[in-house]
Amino acid sequence: MAIPQRDQASPWPFVAMVGMAGCFFLYAASGLLAPWYGVVLLLAVWVVLFVVATRWWTPHPRRTLLLPVIAVVVWFAVLVLGEALFDWTA
Repeated sequence: MAIPQRDQASPWPFVAMVGMAGCFFLYAASGLLAPWYGVVLLLAVWVVLFVVATRWWTPHPRRTLLLPVIAVVVWFAVLVLGEALFDWTA
């Protein structure tokens, strides 16, 4: 009697989580450029993206690759706009 093979796990969510971990360090180190409330806002955005990544893990494994890219774009945009509009400096 043969044991049925399950579908292989997709590697893409693992790659996305490595990207999300890297983005976490960007967000956490933003205190060098942004005030505390900017860092809190950024970390809240990161938590939302992380939750979405965990929810998409099985049903949409390839979509998880977009989330670290979105996280970097949001991080960059918030810091650039914060510097331009609110004079956030190091």
